[in-house]
Amino acid sequence: MSLNVIYGAIFIFSAIKWGDWKNWKAYYPTFLFLMVGDLVYQFLFFKHSMWEYVPFGSDKSWAKHTHIAFLIMLIKYPVTISIFLGHMPKVPWKKLLHILVWTLVYTINEFFDLKIGAMVHKNGWNLGWSAFFSFVMFTVLAVHFKKPLLAWILSAIYATFLWNVFDVPESILK
Repeated sequence: MSLNVIYGAIFIFSAIKWGDWKNWKAYYPTFLFLMVGDLVYQFLFFKHSMWEYVPFGSDKSWAKHTHIAFLIMLIKYPVTISIFLGHMPKVPWKKLLHILVWTLVYTINEFFDLKIGAMVHKNGWNLGWSAFFSFVMFTVLAVHFKKPLLAWILSAIYATFLWNVFDVPESILK
């Protein structure tokens, strides 16, 4: 069975059940922000990945990391944004709880992928860093929806932090 077909079906079901598609135009810039962030990571870290998707099951016959990453960007990200922003509470402590729940969802998804061999960590990355990354990502996505410029600044600061913490060599750049 194709893991990507299963994930696709889960996300499409979730989109139909919980997605806020009537406001998709309002969420579109934040979806693009998330997608651009991932594309920048894929480009800059092509020779020094922190994680890699591994084709699993029948996906081995057609998929590579790049195919899986693009499917995630095209299916998982719009669904995530539609549900995450569409159900964002107004009360600050509930907003924090909402971000924590989404952090947990993404972390559990990654834990499962790691356990079945559909993903590997590299260059010092681990599930703890992924959980922290997801928390920052969902926080910055919430910021982006209201204050895009601030989100870009926060993202640049966080990317610089990660670059330095993981001592990424400049030699990976073209």
